[in-house]
Amino acid sequence: MKLRLTTVLILAQLCGAAFIHAQPANKEHWVATWTTAQLLARDQPAPQTAATTPRPQAAGARGYNNQTVRMVVRASIGGRRLRVKLASAFASAPVAVGAAHIAIRVKESEIAPGTDRALTFNGKPSCTIGPGMVILSDPVDLNAPPLADLAVSLYFPGETGPLTSHATGLHTTYVADGDLTGQTAITGGSTTQSYYWLAGVDVLAPANASLIVAFGDSITDGARSTPETNHAWPSLLAARLAAKKDTAHFAVANMGIGGNRLLRDGTGASALARFDRDVLSQSGVSWVVVLEGINDIGREATVPAEAVTADELIGAYKQIIERAHTHGIKVVGATLTPYEGASYSRETGEAVREALNQWIRSSGACDAVVDFEAATRDPANPKHIRADFDPGDHLHPNDAGYQAMADAFDLGIFTGKGKAGKR
Repeated sequence: MKLRLTTVLILAQLCGAAFIHAQPANKEHWVATWTTAQLLARDQPAPQTAATTPRPQAAGARGYNNQTVRMVVRASIGGRRLRVKLASAFASAPVAVGAAHIAIRVKESEIAPGTDRALTFNGKPSCTIGPGMVILSDPVDLNAPPLADLAVSLYFPGETGPLTSHATGLHTTYVADGDLTGQTAITGGSTTQSYYWLAGVDVLAPANASLIVAFGDSITDGARSTPETNHAWPSLLAARLAAKKDTAHFAVANMGIGGNRLLRDGTGASALARFDRDVLSQSGVSWVVVLEGINDIGREATVPAEAVTADELIGAYKQIIERAHTHGIKVVGATLTPYEGASYSRETGEAVREALNQWIRSSGACDAVVDFEAATRDPANPKHIRADFDPGDHLHPNDAGYQAMADAFDLGIFTGKGKAGKR
């Protein structure tokens, strides 16, 4: 009996040692450095066409055919290996990708010499994205510094059909005929400011690196910020985190959708419907910042039957918080910014907004709170956004307003050192 027990213990120790040796010595793991939320693009005006090439360009429901699309994304954390995530969240037919490349962008469509990397998918240079499918590229070695601009180029050899896209890209996307994925720059053709079938970029990062997902509507998406300047508040938060040694390991992903609502579909699926796909599925996620509800509140102005109560919005927040906590993700509750004077502002809606904000601040349901309302309101008229933060629609902040929102975070909450770092 003793001999049998000794044998079992020795075998257990050997197996344990083998398991330990099988683990990566550096303990790196994948973390999303950039993401975007997808929706099905509906018919829309044709993209802006370069003056030198006034040719019509496929857009909206018409899709692409024998064309290369080069998209520019802003990394948050850096890494030495990258992989690209393609997805077709709401399509009804498969889409063929004939070639894909990633590189570090220098300016406009131009990539840095020596940084171009052809992507493969299960060892092959092409892939097909089926309806609702997510496809990860094989990893490639590429040293990408924090806050780098990356260029992802996709070639569509045949008719794509309706575009799976993100409308508010805030970076120029370059489109031209033929397979130009390996070209240093794409000239001629046309441009848009949307992303197509591109869902994310992951980096291989140290064990302590993790992701903060900014989950919201157009105010998270960066509407009314200046294109090409990275002035959406999630981008500005990423810059703040990168500048401090003790927070530089936190990536930030922008999963805002303009017009998004908590309870009902609108522009994109509702926040409750898309939470698993847009938050829980992200690589390395540890925190989510939730800023949703103003479009639910404003809906009353045009569709009275869809008016919401504070209790309904609070119930949706509770659902999100519970689902996040189930997966070990902490939640930052963000107060809704002032909107009096906006086209859909109503007194009844203002009461709902104030009640929701009060619950976010005082309920203790969230792991931390960021008070965006306090950061952006007019001290003389708290129901209004500050005049110097208002681009004119009384709803979305301008660049300065988004900076104030990013500055409102106590970065210590993410490291456990902030005043709201513990539940």
